[in-house]
Amino acid sequence: MTDCGCDKAKAELEEYLHRELSAEDFRDITDHLENCEDCSHEHLVGVTLTLKMQKACQEKAPEELRAAILAKLL
Repeated sequence: MTDCGCDKAKAELEEYLHRELSAEDFRDITDHLENCEDCSHEHLVGVTLTLKMQKACQEKAPEELRAAILAKLL
């Protein structure tokens, strides 16, 4: 186990959240997050925002609003 440090953990947090890192970098950041309260907090914020965005992207506008927008586009 090597501690990658806060700079690397924070710089690669987005890639970490989306599992876009090599297995070694992913393990290093995971180990760091387990031992760093500040980076763990940033990770939690990132996870929360990602989940909220995923949920928001699944919502649909009410049918009346969709029809009104489509009518203005035509």
